Amino acid sequence: MLLTPFCLTLTCLQVLPNRSQFFRYNSVSLSCEDERNSTGWKVKRKTPDGGIRPCSSGWGYVSSGSTCIIANSYPTDTGVYWCESEKGEQSNSVNITITDRTVILESPALPVLEGAAATLYCKAETNTSDHTYDFFKDGHVIITNSSGEMTIDSVSKSNEGLYTCSISGGGESAGSWLAVSVPFEPSSSAPSSAPTMCSVLRLLCHLAVGMPYMFSTILLGLICRDRKRAQMVTDQGGRDDVIMEILV
Repeated sequence: MLLTPFCLTLTCLQVLPNRSQFFRYNSVSLSCEDERNSTGWKVKRKTPDGGIRPCSSGWGYVSSGSTCIIANSYPTDTGVYWCESEKGEQSNSVNITITDRTVILESPALPVLEGAAATLYCKAETNTSDHTYDFFKDGHVIITNSSGEMTIDSVSKSNEGLYTCSISGGGESAGSWLAVSVPFEPSSSAPSSAPTMCSVLRLLCHLAVGMPYMFSTILLGLICRDRKRAQMVTDQGGRDDVIMEILV
């Protein structure tokens, strides 16, 4: 299956084979992958009666580390699965369907990254030939062919939805939700804000350096002005004394 699964959490539940639908008696491998540390994680599932049970407690068995194997799956194994640490941290959850139907749709168990390619397959439990395959999205036929596969070259959010397929004379699959994840992109204003911030900081630095000199210049100017005024007053007083003497 050509697709690029994408997990939004550091700890991710991986499903092998990477699909969400299985025939009865198919083997399913579930493993917890943690970028920091995969030890201490257990695969859990929600039971049909609403309870929660870890692997090896009435279903599956732990093969190694944090990997759980369902060797012979049954429809009762249908449900929601996730990884959980000893501290109660949880990973992404995955819906898995085990069916008694004669047709399944092989679609990714994990979200597909936007822009990646994805191929969905319509498979019959027994080999068939010379059949027509119909692929449905949200109840509407989107493609009909004889290959039994549907490729989306560049996945987008518009491709997200509920998919099913059918084979002429062979039945119809259960529905599977195709999820699409959009990669994180910084805001378009972020790059332009960096130069602006640098300009502001540079201006503040220039002001911080130049302010003492500016204040010193202003202060010297005020001192010189006061001295000139004082000198003018002194000179004016001297001239007045001379004038008075002459008058006397």
